[in-house]
Amino acid sequence: MYHLTALVTLLAIAFYFFVTINVSRARSRTGIKVPATSGHPDFERAFRIQANTLEWMPIVLPALWLFAIYISDAIAAAIGAVWIVGRIVYFIGYSQAAAKRGPGFAIQALAAITLWAGALGAVVLRLV
Repeated sequence: MYHLTALVTLLAIAFYFFVTINVSRARSRTGIKVPATSGHPDFERAFRIQANTLEWMPIVLPALWLFAIYISDAIAAAIGAVWIVGRIVYFIGYSQAAAKRGPGFAIQALAAITLWAGALGAVVLRLV
């Protein structure tokens, strides 16, 4: 069973839900009306955090599950947890200033690439 990977998947979805709610809160705080996506730097940063998280989820989630299936549930979950931590660091940094998003981005990108490369390597090894 893949209980740990399932838990990390649910935590990733919970984090995405959190950043989505944060966009709504930023709209209220800054007075940016729907459907506008610009107009106040605080709102724009919240919007980009949410959008960037969504952009990475279709990369991370399949790679997470393929890694778990082909390599290890526990290792996949651990790397997936690092991805979530990276997203949290990204959220904190980017919320303060766009220039502070780099460390979180690097952490989550490294975790995502590790999951993808590990899954790819495991699949290819089984094909040979």
